[in-house]
Amino acid sequence: MTGLKDSMRKNTQIRLDRVTREWVIYSRARAMRPHDLKQKSGPPRDLPRLEANCPFCPGNEHQLGEILYESPGPNKHSWLTRVTPNKFPALVPEGSTDRYDEGLSVSMDGYGRHEVIIENPRHDLDLASMDLRELRAVVDTYHLRYLANAEVDHSMMTILFRNHGSRAGTSLIHPHSQLVSTPVVPAMIRLREAEAQRYWDQMGRCVYCDILAEERKQGVRLLKETKHLAAFVPYAARVPMEMRVMPKRHAADFGDASQDELHDLTIVLHDLLGRLSALMDDPDYNLVINTAARHHRGEPHLHWYLNIRPRLTTMAGFEIGSGMNINPSLPEDDAQFLNQGKSAKAD
Repeated sequence: MTGLKDSMRKNTQIRLDRVTREWVIYSRARAMRPHDLKQKSGPPRDLPRLEANCPFCPGNEHQLGEILYESPGPNKHSWLTRVTPNKFPALVPEGSTDRYDEGLSVSMDGYGRHEVIIENPRHDLDLASMDLRELRAVVDTYHLRYLANAEVDHSMMTILFRNHGSRAGTSLIHPHSQLVSTPVVPAMIRLREAEAQRYWDQMGRCVYCDILAEERKQGVRLLKETKHLAAFVPYAARVPMEMRVMPKRHAADFGDASQDELHDLTIVLHDLLGRLSALMDDPDYNLVINTAARHHRGEPHLHWYLNIRPRLTTMAGFEIGSGMNINPSLPEDDAQFLNQGKSAKAD
């Protein structure tokens, strides 16, 4: 701990991410104060409750096509969440997973699934502004759709994600998330799983469980802790205000999350996204649930978790050329700042 405190006094530092073995550069010479990181322009604040031309708003069902799932609302014909196939899918459930070789070129059909999770009937709500009942419906829908897609046909990897704001890649303001199931395991996920296996072989322990234990012990980057989950700014965070939520119980697969863990995930998300919105003026961000590939569930070295990565800085030439991130904000400083917005309400 002494070495960490000493190194934090320096203007520059390079940290190792134990999960991926990637290095991240921290440069206080490039540091900005939290209010400097706030986006100068964001989504409009005076959104209507319903938007006449929005395909996700009630009354525009003819623009959706098939409704795959719907969670019931408080009234007879109302709903809280809806799931529909993406109208502009990256992958489709028709086709083959056979590979086609031609010289050095290898290809396959664009097989997979791409769903949109409409998070609320209201056009003007967002996860940060939903009440706990509404947010729990979103978390439950995440879990149910993951289970519905995780073992379908040739799906090898199912990824749940949320793009909030134009810099994060969203094209529609109405609150929504997405699910994509792929017939292959992406290289980045294979690398993450391989490094976790390497750590297990060397130490005989889960690297994620060790990271969580260390974050709880040190406390300097800890944001929130419940009976079943803990949230913190990662030691080797790649961007300012990055946040990670992990279950305390070892589990490789998000599909294995218990009802108690889903309850706590709702509580933690409500708190963290509320802090981020209030303190950073509702920044653009990406939210991703990281989970094991299909045939690696139950592995002792893998651990599902949720990551929130705000889009407060822009990747430039060095990052693109080297693959290394430069973060102008130290994780300990970010945690201290984010904890200023800690909710006073009991869990």
